[in-house]
Order: sequence, then C-alpha cells, then structure tokens
Amino acid sequence: MKYRVLGGTGISVSEFALGTMMLGAMGNTDHDESVRMIHTALDAGINFVDTADVYSQGESEEIVGKALKGRRDDVVLATKFALPMGSDRNHRGGSRRWVMQAVEDSLRRLDTDHIDLYQMHRPDHGTDIDETLSALSDLVHAGKVRAIGGSFFSPAQAVEAQWTAERRGHQRFRTEQPPYSILTRGIEAEVLPTAQRYGMGVLTFGPLNSGWLSGRSDPTSGHRNAGAGAKMFDLDEPGVRAKADAVDKLKALAAEVGVSLPHLAIAFVRSHPAITSVIIGPRRPEQLEDLLAGADLELDADVLDRIDEIVPPGVDVNPDDFYIDPTPPILDKRLRRR
Repeated sequence: MKYRVLGGTGISVSEFALGTMMLGAMGNTDHDESVRMIHTALDAGINFVDTADVYSQGESEEIVGKALKGRRDDVVLATKFALPMGSDRNHRGGSRRWVMQAVEDSLRRLDTDHIDLYQMHRPDHGTDIDETLSALSDLVHAGKVRAIGGSFFSPAQAVEAQWTAERRGHQRFRTEQPPYSILTRGIEAEVLPTAQRYGMGVLTFGPLNSGWLSGRSDPTSGHRNAGAGAKMFDLDEPGVRAKADAVDKLKALAAEVGVSLPHLAIAFVRSHPAITSVIIGPRRPEQLEDLLAGADLELDADVLDRIDEIVPPGVDVNPDDFYIDPTPPILDKRLRRR
C-alpha cells in the first residue's frame, strides 16, 4: 500500500480508502462480519476510513466505531454531514444549527473525541457558505475536527468556498469528494484542475461505476436496476447502451493486459496525479479481498492511451449517470418568475 499527503494537511493517507456505505442496513447487515472487513482493510495497510451520518441513518458510523476500538489512533477517520437525517427539515444542510448537532451525533456513534476529516456531503443552496465554514472552523478550533472538505461541489462552488474562507478568515476546504471512474471522466475537465489549483486533496468514489466495471457478466441485473437509479441501467437508453459498449471494449483490454476489469478500473483512477485516494466500498469480505489484491497495480502509458481511445478524457459516457439533480434551485421552473 502506498500513501499520499491529504490536501496539504500533512496527514498521510493510503491510496485506498475504505468506504463504508455498504455496511449496515444499506448493504451488509452482519455487524461482526463488517467489523472483520474493516480490520482486514487496516491489516492490509489501509489507514483511511470514510463514512457518513446518512449511511444506514447512522448505523455505518456505529459499525466503524466498534471496529476502531483500540486502533483509533492509527486511522484517519472521515465522515460527512448535510444529507437528510430523518424527516425534520432542520436535520440536514449546512446551517450552524445542524452542523453543531450533526457533529456531536457522529462523534457519539463513532465513539471518538475527534474526526480527522469532516465533509459536507452536498452543497446547501439555502445556506450561505460563510455560515457553514464559520461553524466548521469553530469545530476545528475546538479540537473536534482536524480538517474539513466538500463532496459533489461544482468548480464554481469550490472556488466560492475557497474565496469565502480567505476573505472571512475561516478554515478552508482541504478536500473534494467527487465520483470518478473510466466511464465517468467529466471531473477531469474542471473539478480536478480546480482542486489542484487550490491544493485540495481529492477522494474519489464509484471507481467501479455502480457495478458496471465489476466484471459481472450482466451489470444491469440485481437490486440496482430499480428505484431512483433505474435509468442508469436501462439498456433502452442511448447513454446506457454506449456504456455497455465501452465496458465490452474495456473487458477485452483488461484480458489483453492480463488483469481483471476491477483492478484495471481502480488503477486507472489512482493514476491521475490529482487523486489522493480512491474509495472502495465492498459489501462482502470476498469483494474486499479481491480489490486489495490489485492495490499495487500500475498502468503504463500505452494502456492509459488505449483507455483514452475507448473513453476520451473529460467525458461521461452516460450523461444521466448521476440521478442526483445538480441544478441550482434558482433554475427550478417552479421558482422562476415566468
């Protein structure tokens, strides 16, 4: 396992981060097995664990807290806030009122006295970023948080946060957490250059693109092909069909190189100079063990060039891949004055 410095903080983190979204009711409901998975990752050299309050409505954080007993000092622990925690309209977002409550809830569930990286899970269009950064800065000064970051921030939002921090004397976002895979390269155009310009670390999620790059014979099958994200797997959609064609070509390339498709996919993400750590989110122990087996794979320039021929830099093969609507509220037709 190799390590990189996290966004100029001086904190060294492993190139693999263990994501725990699938631990708890959203995935693996066996707490003992989940704890063993976290221990397996730590024993393999991963020192970076990423969770969020919203993952199984706090259950994931509780599992992480159990797993880190006796090992907390050796782990860089990241969690997130801002997505809805229940039906109360004030139990979400970036208000000082919620930030101060959310961090205490996470600290309790994680059974720790501090969080190494506290991330805003999504931008909050209804709260001034100055309000959020002020609250987060107070948490840093109080010793409850070591560093702060964002997730799914557009380049403009990331720049606004940096400028606000500088003008108002707040702690600044040290990291950004966007989706990134061979099939979703859109962040290469502006998000990654913006992060590099401001010295931000980048933690990426979704390297296997919701199973499309897992090597499964049919990534459209199973529980993911339902609910809010169903459009991402409907082969009648042109973007999904284009993605399936790209996956066929990537499978052939992986076979030619002599590696598995998941290993190729994760090595690709790690190869970008702007990426600090790639979040892997296995549900089962065998999935974790397979991903760890490819931790040292490096892709040479020829293979990266071949990938570029299949999916050009800066391109999202399926523009509808992310069913979370990034449209600012001001553009919502219900709020326009016409």
